[in-house]
Amino acid sequence: MARPPRFDTDQILDAAVRLAASAGPGGVTMSAVAQAIGAPSGSMYHRFAGRTALLAEVWLRTVERFQKGYLAGLHGEADPHAAARTAARHVVAWSRAHPEEAALLLYGAAEFGRADWSEEHVRRADSGNERVYAAIGRLAATLGFADAPGMDRIVLALIDLPLAVVRRPLRAGEPLPPHAEDLAQECAAALLAAAP
Repeated sequence: MARPPRFDTDQILDAAVRLAASAGPGGVTMSAVAQAIGAPSGSMYHRFAGRTALLAEVWLRTVERFQKGYLAGLHGEADPHAAARTAARHVVAWSRAHPEEAALLLYGAAEFGRADWSEEHVRRADSGNERVYAAIGRLAATLGFADAPGMDRIVLALIDLPLAVVRRPLRAGEPLPPHAEDLAQECAAALLAAAP
């Protein structure tokens, strides 16, 4: 009977998240992750084909977890203005609850080696992004922001500004201010208050 693995995939990816948050994507190597969890370096290759696959998986698991809550916020409110406020607030609330994962996402997929990812990893990344932008597009149309300037406005309100609220403190290794969620929500509400 085969012995069960000592470390599961989530434990490995959790260690990779911690390394990425503290040292950036460059700090996530097979040997560094193995050392962080006390596993032999060779055992990493039983889970991941190589560093590129590890980087892809740590990025995708993190972004997919974020997107799940973000999409729930966009779909969870009947009133489109409330949905927009909830989505903007989610960016900050999720970052507060998951500061290491949020710090990882500030780098972007390119810095996690997206150019070298497998076709399946790229498909997963693109599929998640398409779901988010489709939901934002539907919300934009409902609010009357369906043209190019309107889409720029809604992306600014629901993505760019909430990320700006979290970026500076996370990059400085500081906690988010207590009013950060309110600030993101108020910015989104102000930008989307008047239909074009």
